[in-house]
Amino acid sequence: MSSKNKNLSKTSGDIPSGKGYKIGIVVSEWNEKITNALYDGCLETLITYGVDVNDIKTIHVPGTFELPVGAKMLLGEDNYNAIICIGCVIKGETKHDEYISNAVANGLVNLGVLSGKPIIFGVLTPNTSEQAEDRAGGKHGNKGVEAAVTALKMADIKRSLKGFKVKIGF
Repeated sequence: MSSKNKNLSKTSGDIPSGKGYKIGIVVSEWNEKITNALYDGCLETLITYGVDVNDIKTIHVPGTFELPVGAKMLLGEDNYNAIICIGCVIKGETKHDEYISNAVANGLVNLGVLSGKPIIFGVLTPNTSEQAEDRAGGKHGNKGVEAAVTALKMADIKRSLKGFKVKIGF
């Protein structure tokens, strides 16, 4: 699917209120210009939809590879309704980006499944810096906004499931 000339941050469906939610955000310092723009879009969206600024905790980690550990640290600190992980891995001349992206995606999904908490993948994996900028407030919207909306929707789903307990195995 081509993203040419499309604003990818248009959301579908109702966006639930974040009133009363506690949200953790982990932001990679690597590719800081991009991750700061993603973070700004994310934070603004959470506040717009009712999350109190005092109920949002942000930590910064050195790189995208450290996002899963940062998310786990937040999980151990407080009872967050969702944790949003923001990063950007731009393709280079080697396969390094693939190893980082795969490890982070697997780490975050495993953390979410094992914890039963929504862990949101707000990581860009573009081929170029231009593609990253296009998705961090440029012509294709801001993926930070999408990450915030996803967090609100997943937290709302979890809240609606009365008696939800994390159980691994059969």
